[in-house]
Amino acid sequence: MRVLGVDPGLTRCGVGVVEGVPGRPLTMVGVGVVRTPADAELGLRLVAIEQGIERWLDEHRPEFVAVERVFSQHNVRTVMGTAQASAVAMLCAARRGIPVALHTPSEVKAAVTGSGRADKAQVGAMVTRLLRLDAPPKPADAADALALAICHIWRAPAQTRLQQAVAQNRLQQAVALHKAQAVKATASPTAPASKGRPA
Repeated sequence: MRVLGVDPGLTRCGVGVVEGVPGRPLTMVGVGVVRTPADAELGLRLVAIEQGIERWLDEHRPEFVAVERVFSQHNVRTVMGTAQASAVAMLCAARRGIPVALHTPSEVKAAVTGSGRADKAQVGAMVTRLLRLDAPPKPADAADALALAICHIWRAPAQTRLQQAVAQNRLQQAVALHKAQAVKATASPTAPASKGRPA
């Protein structure tokens, strides 16, 4: 499984590609940051992020894209920029038919470090260890992107099983409802034909 992790941001959008399967050593395929100038017009910054992510998709051809789920912060401006960059990443993947998964920061931290409250240094250290790197990727956005990819590889099988179970349950409910309706229709007497009034 090859996953592109995207840590969305307007100024620095972290990107990292990891390959592997649960229970086996993982391999970093590539890591980097798509940057845009803070003083540029918003539309141009979003175009630059799109072009950067498209290059990563072209070069590495991931099977999945994992994006950090935007959560509420005190700084509304930061949240808006993060959400916009996140939407661009999802759009790029959807345009190519690549499945997109959203993971919260706490899910990623818990998957990689064992604690949903780990700080960036701890995440970077564990990413370095799990991918057998010489040093933590810089800046932290790059390490976070790799952590997202790792999280998805480890969580995907469980998510797939859950989705299959939900789909199976819905199918069983639909079949049961159809049978109940069929039994009800069979048991209901035929309504008598209405008689017309005499002229």
